[in-house]
Parts: sequence; structure tokens; C-alpha cells
Amino acid sequence: MNFEEKNRINGLFGFYGELLTTKQQDYLRYYFEDDYSIVEIAEAELVSRQAVSDNIKRGIDQLVKYEHVLHLQRNFEARSAIEKQVQAYIDLHYRDDETLKQLVSQLLAHEIED
Repeated sequence: MNFEEKNRINGLFGFYGELLTTKQQDYLRYYFEDDYSIVEIAEAELVSRQAVSDNIKRGIDQLVKYEHVLHLQRNFEARSAIEKQVQAYIDLHYRDDETLKQLVSQLLAHEIED
């Protein structure tokens, strides 16, 4: 798996990881966050390499399926791009308008909390 694919799966894991089984979550954390090999995970968990490989594959398949249906990551990225455009526009055209900057910041912070 290449670097870009690992980053994509990590992003999906951030959105949907809690929907996976505990084992899938653990194995994906080992594999993607801690950079363990399948052999190292199997040794740490006292299970076969096949069990680790199967759980990782099923976990990734589930993450991709959730994104295909729910689009949380895609929507987040689109929203982030629009937020950057709004900030750039304000900086260019309303540089001195502190009230506008504060309102936009509150709006963005509120969205993140929800």
C-alpha cells in the first residue's frame, strides 16, 4: 500500500473507526498509526498472520463502504476548501473588519463542535 493510500485510509479511520469491531480498530491502529507489520501485530496479539490480515482487509473494506454511503470525509474536505476561500476573501477585501472575522471564526468553531 502506497503512502497516499495509507493517508486516505487513516482519514477514513478518523471518521468511521468507531464503527468497526474492536479487533479491527486495534489492528488498524497497529498497522497504520504504529507502523507495525502484519507479523508484528500477530506476535503482539498472539494470533495468526492470516487473522490479522483478514481483519485489516475487512476493516479497510468497511471504512471504504461507509465513506461511499455517508461521504463524511469528502464533505469535510469540500467544506475545508470553501472555508479557506472565505478566509482568503475576507483577508483580501475585509482585512480591517474584526466583527466579520470574529463571526466567521465562531461559525467555523460551531461547525466543528457539532
